[in-house]
Amino acid sequence: MPRTSPAIALERLRALLDEQAPLIGDRLPTERALAGLLGCSRQTVRAALLEMEREGEIWRKVGKGTFRGPAPLGHPVKETILLSATAPEQLMQARLMIEPPIAAEAARRASAPDVAYLEGLVAQGRGASGRAEAETADAGFHRGVAEVAGNPLLGGFLDYLASARRRAAWQREWDRTYRRIGVREFAGLHSDQHGDVVAAIGRGDPQAAEAAMRAHLRTIMGAMQQPDDRG
Repeated sequence: MPRTSPAIALERLRALLDEQAPLIGDRLPTERALAGLLGCSRQTVRAALLEMEREGEIWRKVGKGTFRGPAPLGHPVKETILLSATAPEQLMQARLMIEPPIAAEAARRASAPDVAYLEGLVAQGRGASGRAEAETADAGFHRGVAEVAGNPLLGGFLDYLASARRRAAWQREWDRTYRRIGVREFAGLHSDQHGDVVAAIGRGDPQAAEAAMRAHLRTIMGAMQQPDDRG
């Protein structure tokens, strides 16, 4: 069997994970399983995973596994608390209670480099070309606002809320919603609303940042509550 180069292995790994672990918090297959799926050695897989970890696309925890998305900061809330809120409506209600004040605090604390960082995250969302990329960009934006707010515990908590997207109840609801709105609405309206949040943060206006984040989350909640047009 011809040797697979690290660059090719990395490209194949990204494509594989977009299919098998597309969402923030998804657990990746083991190195042994990935080596079999990619047709390369475990050493080559390990090198590709290391590169993705450096880029913040995955994180690893000894004894637990490898997961999609950036490593959580702070002390995460026990998963049993999250798992008790299985309904998508409960998840969105929690986000409405938590994220607008986080945006307000970000407006109080943001420096010029912080604002530039958030603007870059908005740009990533506008350039999303598929569902996995859109969801990753969306989670990255909301976590970025928490990072600018300066409390790593909040960032860790939002990571757990984002990881709920892999649960069956959320996936059924979001699958239905996504079929209707598609990536175009995310790259358009949702990214415009992300931009509104960042603009308020950049002005140092906590009230406007809080209101913009609340309006954005209500848009998402409203989209999920709309009936499916297809009979």
